[in-house]
Amino acid sequence: MSETETLSSPAPELPDAAAPARKRPRPGERRVQILQALATMLEQPGAERITTAALAARLEVSEAALYRHFASKAQMFEGLIEFIEQSVFGLVNQIAEREPSGAAQAARLIAMLLQFGEKNPGMARVMVGDALVFENERLQQRMNQFFDKIEAALRQALRQAADAGGSATPSVDAQVQASLLTAFAVGRLQRFARSGFRRLPTEHLDESLARML
Repeated sequence: MSETETLSSPAPELPDAAAPARKRPRPGERRVQILQALATMLEQPGAERITTAALAARLEVSEAALYRHFASKAQMFEGLIEFIEQSVFGLVNQIAEREPSGAAQAARLIAMLLQFGEKNPGMARVMVGDALVFENERLQQRMNQFFDKIEAALRQALRQAADAGGSATPSVDAQVQASLLTAFAVGRLQRFARSGFRRLPTEHLDESLARML
């Protein structure tokens, strides 16, 4: 099982009392625990910048123990970003393979992206950069590239839809719509994060997509 799968899976059950206690986590297990704890701390509305001291305290380990698994806090955030990328783009590929209609592909992609953020509030804060404000600049650049790839996937799907609809300028039409949908998704995720997770990103989603597509 991959680390990303473990990160999204429920917490393991407590071991049988009759079984001998395991003193040390399995290889890779502590790394996943650190990422789980960081994601959970990011889910607190209005959370301040998370320090390694606070993260270590939550896990009841020393800061030195954290650095045995990650060279820096930036690497911890990169672990969360890798989880986001692998989860979302895996689903993007599935949508492209299973949905023949370009417009339906675009609608499902946006719905999937917003549902992912809604189910993972801490990740949503990373996606829109709220959790990265005081962190290494390359983390924000990586999330910018993430949304560039989302827009490219939308553009490809919408170019197909424009061709099917007989548009005289399919590339331009697809570019405009893809940009609009990406900005819509980012805006919904930002509102979700900045409202303390009260304003859900999927609010009136079908009606909104119908107007844009």
